[in-house]
Amino acid sequence: MRKLLALLIFVSTITFAQTPKVSSGTIQHIEKFPSKFVPARNVDIWLPDGYSINKKYAVLYMHDGMALFDAAIMWNKQEWGVDETMGRLLAEHKIKDCIVVGIWNGNADRHHEYFPQKPFESLPAQVQDSLYDIGSTAGKLLSAKVNSDDYLKFIVRELKPYIDSHYPTLKDQGNTFIAGSSMGGLISLYALCEYPKVFGGAVCLSTHWPGTFALDNNPIPVAFMAWYGKHLPSARSHKIYFDHGDQTLDALYAPYQKQADSLMLAKGYTQGKNFLSKFYPGADHSENSWGKRLDVPLVFLLGR
Repeated sequence: MRKLLALLIFVSTITFAQTPKVSSGTIQHIEKFPSKFVPARNVDIWLPDGYSINKKYAVLYMHDGMALFDAAIMWNKQEWGVDETMGRLLAEHKIKDCIVVGIWNGNADRHHEYFPQKPFESLPAQVQDSLYDIGSTAGKLLSAKVNSDDYLKFIVRELKPYIDSHYPTLKDQGNTFIAGSSMGGLISLYALCEYPKVFGGAVCLSTHWPGTFALDNNPIPVAFMAWYGKHLPSARSHKIYFDHGDQTLDALYAPYQKQADSLMLAKGYTQGKNFLSKFYPGADHSENSWGKRLDVPLVFLLGR
């Protein structure tokens, strides 16, 4: 587990500087989008082939934006292939017209920006303090105070208004979605709970329920479930997608995902209707794995 922790911290501190290249659609790249809530970061807006200002588009906001489109700019030479999958589904008329906003992570800030803040603050003070002490030779897991509330304010109060004013978007909740993997899955679900009138659905791939990498006596998943049990948005107007594999980090998730699935059902969600939880045997914790199954949540959320 120490090696996995070191790798996660190493990856989160890599600096990317290239504009992604895509094989479907076009990218409009914004370097260092400013914010009064969080450090500036790059933002990529993917526009599909045939994009027109005379159309109206749903919007999918995605975390870890540097990993979405172009393997050449990634440390591990992997990508989600969002442009290819979106382009294919649009060409097949399986999903509604949509643009994708890829939000690059804050490098070393990633873990404390993606860690759901209110569940974290529900933990006893000594437990919170102990989480700030977790680290390795690569650095601290939480390099600063957990501030995902500010990260979400950046998306909702600054980035979304910019997107809605510069592109022909459908601004309503039913056409605004958020997606991510691992810690990005956690923050996507948290965003849906914190801003249920803004987001109509969340995609959470390989959701990192443990929060850290210690499973024994780990109070974090319990805190997550308790908080979500009180704050999940209405099943009448929201959709939530979960999945996980069983290799590398994904091997940790099955028991926690079962708890989350039970919680969803108890809160009135119906599997296959407004809630979908999938298991992919043999799938690991990587961009390649997430890209292979990305069409499933996209059709679930954006299907015509």
